[in-house]
Amino acid sequence: GPTRKMPLTASAMDFFQLFVPDNVLKNMVVQTNMYAKKYQERFGSDDAWIDVTLTEMKAFLGYMISTSIHHCESVLSIWSSGFYSNKSIALIMTQSRFEKILKYFHIVAFRSSQTTHGLYKIQPFLDSLQNGFDSAFRPSQAQVLHEPLIDEDPVFIATCTERELRKRKKRKFSLWVRQCSSTGFICQIYVHLKEGSGADGLDALKNKPQLHSMVAKSLCQNASGKNYIIFTGPSITSLNLFEEFEKQGIYCCGLLSARKSDCTGLPPSMLNNPETPQSRGQYRIRMKGNMSLICWYNKGHFRFLTNAYSPLQQGVIIKRKSGEIPCPLAVEAFAAHLSYICKYDDKYSKYFISHKPNKTWQQVFWFAISIAINNAYILYKMSEAYHVTRYSRAQFGERLVKELLGLEDTSPSH
Repeated sequence: GPTRKMPLTASAMDFFQLFVPDNVLKNMVVQTNMYAKKYQERFGSDDAWIDVTLTEMKAFLGYMISTSIHHCESVLSIWSSGFYSNKSIALIMTQSRFEKILKYFHIVAFRSSQTTHGLYKIQPFLDSLQNGFDSAFRPSQAQVLHEPLIDEDPVFIATCTERELRKRKKRKFSLWVRQCSSTGFICQIYVHLKEGSGADGLDALKNKPQLHSMVAKSLCQNASGKNYIIFTGPSITSLNLFEEFEKQGIYCCGLLSARKSDCTGLPPSMLNNPETPQSRGQYRIRMKGNMSLICWYNKGHFRFLTNAYSPLQQGVIIKRKSGEIPCPLAVEAFAAHLSYICKYDDKYSKYFISHKPNKTWQQVFWFAISIAINNAYILYKMSEAYHVTRYSRAQFGERLVKELLGLEDTSPSH
């Protein structure tokens, strides 16, 4: 849970600034003004530009975050006369001023000579965000490695053309997270660029097990010696990775797939389906030291690799129609923790910022801001402030937008 006690009067802004404090926002102001100056020296002066202030930067973020609540396709809809217009917040800043800030917005204005990382324009922000996550929250023992659902609003996907959808699907990066499975709090973010050379570029993409192993190690680099139990999907699960994690005091439970997983070192007899028909709930087990390979049958064969649970411990999967189906405890634990993550995606993925810029670093930035707001709401729900004023996720977002814009009326709309 939270590592610090927030006051009863804590606002949405207070929780958000646990991860994005004023010093980070002031750096955005400095870097944006530096980039604007550099841009105008190269391409000619812009008489309409005036250096941005901290108040304007907060308002700029507020406008962007508002798209996550109202799901408008363009942030500029706020100033339009259409369905997504919002006169109450449109008066804080003119559309032309907003567009100027958007044009010059930067987190790192200049590239240093030593920089080779493709995300150098956003890496300082990601590092600061990670420090905020680490210092504000202590995760539970059970955690999940996965790719969160960060696609566009499903209503838009249903109405857009196939060409538009295909263009949007060509994202140049993949976003992976380590997530506390009992609260949904995202403890760590890892961004993998799909383009580029080297160990984390296109060459690694051709060898997917190697890539996913690298992602898992990066996400768990701060988890050594804490006896965490990490749940993984088929793309990450492998015997070599789990054995390496065990040496670091990290235990694992993962779903195994003969097609998607790295099955090196596993007995082929357990990877092939038996010819004799099996009844639901039957399972076979093979062990090597603390590692167990479980083949469990339930309308199909499911294989699990784990060193976190004894295969002798019994559990049950409860189905509405079939009732209780016996299984090893590892299978029950895996199903319970993964189902919680699915609920998190259903509840929070619709609150990702709708603005879709062309530049990769900006796309990563707005996804990271969205994750920070979701984490702030989770901390709010676990604090005493939630018992004073119970805001929904949408109301929490609206309150944050109004506080960023400096509006006096911070009561949520119902």
